[in-house]
Amino acid sequence: MAKSLLERAYDPEAFRELGKSLVDTLAGHLHAAQNGRGKVLDYRDATDELAFWKSFPEKNSSFAAWTEEVLRHTTQVHHPRYMGHQVAPPLPLASLAALLGEFLNNGMAVYEMGMAPTAMERLVTDWLCDRAGFGPDARGFLTSGGTLANLTALLAARRARGRDDVWNRGYSGRQAILVGEAAHYCIDRAARIMGMGRQGVIRVPVDAGYRMRTDELHRLYNQALADGLEPIALVGSAPSTATGSYDPIEELADFCTSRDLWLHIDGAHGGSAILSEKYRGLMRGVHRADSLVIDGHKMLGLPVLTTALLFREGSVSYTTFSQEAEYLLTETQEEDWYNLAKRTFECTKLTSAFCWHAVISQYGESVFPAYLDRQYDLAREFAGMIRQRPNWELAVSPQSNIVCFRWVPPGAGKEVCNEINARIRGEILKEGRFYIVQTQLNGLTFLRTSLMNPFTTREHLEELLETCEKYWEA
Repeated sequence: MAKSLLERAYDPEAFRELGKSLVDTLAGHLHAAQNGRGKVLDYRDATDELAFWKSFPEKNSSFAAWTEEVLRHTTQVHHPRYMGHQVAPPLPLASLAALLGEFLNNGMAVYEMGMAPTAMERLVTDWLCDRAGFGPDARGFLTSGGTLANLTALLAARRARGRDDVWNRGYSGRQAILVGEAAHYCIDRAARIMGMGRQGVIRVPVDAGYRMRTDELHRLYNQALADGLEPIALVGSAPSTATGSYDPIEELADFCTSRDLWLHIDGAHGGSAILSEKYRGLMRGVHRADSLVIDGHKMLGLPVLTTALLFREGSVSYTTFSQEAEYLLTETQEEDWYNLAKRTFECTKLTSAFCWHAVISQYGESVFPAYLDRQYDLAREFAGMIRQRPNWELAVSPQSNIVCFRWVPPGAGKEVCNEINARIRGEILKEGRFYIVQTQLNGLTFLRTSLMNPFTTREHLEELLETCEKYWEA
């Protein structure tokens, strides 16, 4: 008797064949990308891309044909000339672990719906807390991205430092956070979601290296009080997104101690420097932070999305979202660390702990600093190359793997330089051989690379600069 549609859709043998074919295709794609073949992306206008997929023959094409089109229509992060956004080329093993999690589909609201990943998550976050220098009372959990993690950390800060019990009584005050001008926009967004409004985001100026000016903190804090605001937290960047500059965490901690403020460190991109012997100094003082965010999908080579949110005092992670939910397990006398829906914004959670635990089990934790060190080293080498070439200018000496630079022809004014660098980036995007982005710093347009790929070499960077110069000359 013929199988029904659902029987065919769930057929184990069909799954086996599709899986083998997919892995073979991806392995071939990985080999080609790592060897620099083809374009990084074949850029299309969004309207054209929508039209293509709208006309794609969904029922008449094979899964293999669908896969090939997906590969042609997406950005190749495993390509050594990928130097764009802050997304890592995921370790293949981590991607397989993510596939396992997606297949098992154990949404981790309560322990019995995620026994293995819940235990793994505790091990991974305890390990990160230890490397951050937090004490035995520290706790953490994994969540879906730095934006959600930063919002959760600031909600915890308000619960722990705010005068009013906003969670139970509602928001009626005028609270505020202090944050550097170079911080990621998600911090501003989080404050506004929390009802603080524009006036609740107190922007601290940055110095020439785009690091927060701690000498401005006392003035801005006192001004906030005079304006009737209640500052509850200070947010440091480790590093900032635009330039990759690390705020001076030790000095931020001194100020927070003097004012009883919550210190949160947005280390989404570079907080993993705590694992590096060579670059750990960039995170000096982090052991004094109240909370810390680290993205696994940035400088740890894991697939999106997986972010660790760590608390120096683990008890606050239990009070942030405390409420009744009758169908969840009731509180016990022991620490209820294993029912994660009580501690996170999410009620259904990805089993992203599989990615972390699989990589550590297979390669050891040293694989993470090996990746970070190489990419941070490469950025410094790239900066040296830029300094040696005429008419090129660095925005700042790189502290991480982010490098901002621009072409400055002799005698060209600000607007002309901005137009030239924007045109260079536009031509590179259209050609597709490289992928870089651009950013605005003090009204100046800079080309920006995030050196995320462990197969990017000095030769690729030389070629990039030559390509940029070619488009200027054209």
